[in-house]
Amino acid sequence: MGPLQRTIILFFATGAGAGYSPFFPGTIGTLVAIPFSFGLNFMAAASIPLALLSLVSFILIAWWFCQKGEEIFHKKDCRKIVIDEIAGFLLANFLSPPGVKVTATAFFLFRFFDIIKPFPAGRAERIPGGAGVISDDLIAGLYAFVVLRLLFFWSFL
Repeated sequence: MGPLQRTIILFFATGAGAGYSPFFPGTIGTLVAIPFSFGLNFMAAASIPLALLSLVSFILIAWWFCQKGEEIFHKKDCRKIVIDEIAGFLLANFLSPPGVKVTATAFFLFRFFDIIKPFPAGRAERIPGGAGVISDDLIAGLYAFVVLRLLFFWSFL
């Protein structure tokens, strides 16, 4: 792998460098996801199929960057890799209306589930390679998505 390819992979895998934060790189990576989430949800307002295709495409690309990031860092689920948090938050906040209250709720729910790793997230993290890096975040994102929908349904948001 050449130096330019390595630099590009690290740029994306670390969420434009957010993963290099000495404090809470996963949380910082999730903050990086917020504007992308707004863009994805804006796209969904025009075309849900296009937004869903974009989300799935991002997840697959993020999976690849997670795999390559692990190879570069030589460490299983290295804290510097935060593109998985970005993908997880995009799922958590998918189809949400814009607003500080909704986004903050999605953010805290996602971080909660990502940190406590309820079943099967903890097990999924043990999957080798990029799939293991991203799968626990996608499960956390799915849990946050479901709880957010329940909050909307019960008119708490």
